[in-house]
Amino acid sequence: MILVKNKKAHYDYTITKTIQAGIVLIGAEVKSLRNKSASLQGSYIKIIGKEAWLINARINPYKYSSNENYDPRRTRKILLTKKQIFKLFEYVEYKNYSLVPLSIELVNNKIKVNIGIGKGKKEFEKRDKIKKRDLKRQMAKNFKQTKLKV
Repeated sequence: MILVKNKKAHYDYTITKTIQAGIVLIGAEVKSLRNKSASLQGSYIKIIGKEAWLINARINPYKYSSNENYDPRRTRKILLTKKQIFKLFEYVEYKNYSLVPLSIELVNNKIKVNIGIGKGKKEFEKRDKIKKRDLKRQMAKNFKQTKLKV
């Protein structure tokens, strides 16, 4: 079950591969995610040392907890194997790919992050995608109108 989705990820990036990984959270963050009060907008994944970190993801505080020193945008550790981290490091450093969190899901009562590996789109690619989507929508509308008249 998808708890939080990064809606602009596929718009801003051409995603080639996805990886599912665990994430280190505190108890109140888990309850807050189950209430779907979080956002992945503007967040990214960075490999620091031999660890992967989720940076700038906002998980709002759980309303029934007493977290006075809680930072909703703190960096959170991503749980991956050494082999996966090395492979992601190669993509980022040598092939100039970006690591983007696509969604946070609940899988078998465990919270997982879907990580997308992709390249950023240029401005003209984004405009082209919007143009194609609008043309497709217009064609469907015209087809529907001609079907109703016959």
